[in-house]
Amino acid sequence: MAKQKGIIKLKGTIGDITFYKSKDGYIAREKGGIDANRIANDPAFQRTRENGSEFGRAGKAGKTLRLALRSLLLNASDNRMVSRLTQSMIKVIQADLTNDRGLRNVIDGEAELLTGFDFNITGKLGTTLFAPFVGGIDRVSGEITVALESFIPINMIAAPGGTTHFKIISGGAEIDFEAETFVFSGSETAVLPWDSAPTVAIQHLNKVSPGSTKPLFLALGVEFYQGVNGKMYPLKNGSYNPLALVQVSGL
Repeated sequence: MAKQKGIIKLKGTIGDITFYKSKDGYIAREKGGIDANRIANDPAFQRTRENGSEFGRAGKAGKTLRLALRSLLLNASDNRMVSRLTQSMIKVIQADLTNDRGLRNVIDGEAELLTGFDFNITGKLGTTLFAPFVGGIDRVSGEITVALESFIPINMIAAPGGTTHFKIISGGAEIDFEAETFVFSGSETAVLPWDSAPTVAIQHLNKVSPGSTKPLFLALGVEFYQGVNGKMYPLKNGSYNPLALVQVSGL
């Protein structure tokens, strides 16, 4: 793979060279590769098929989780989040000690490995929100909670330039990775001033199915706003908004 240089950028195929635009710029790549039928049937490619199967399973699992948290992710993600999440899901699958290689899955893996995953690499929760919080996942009641004691925003939130207000958001998700379905519940504070006045204590309750046997997730984030003439505008289209998985129960 090579990068194109010069004033004229090509797109399309010339001979055995394909020209296209990617996130990394204009790329030129030679056509070729191994025949798909051989990969699918040749015993020499057994490991390739196993890896491909698990990679596909990781991609589907990541998509289901993203769909469950979609309302939170609309304002908090980076352009490589999908690939980063897929790689993390692969690690979850590889932790499956029950099934044979190629058949490993998220359910029998270690979903807890996703704890701490930041959906926005340009705005990490751990370097943004310094106010102590307590998360909780109660399988019996189906309650996924987060609580923050009163705190002073300008001391406990590292906000980007231009911020005048913020909002604390959270969500609880129950994921059936096999059926690719989910139950989601979200909470948020009012838009609060980013100043030296202490907040009230914050309590979020996100309900999912009581007695669930599926993996459960707690996501916590912050959204930043700029107030102009009495109206609140999302700051820089959410590019600095953090959102992370702060607690995971894989069961």
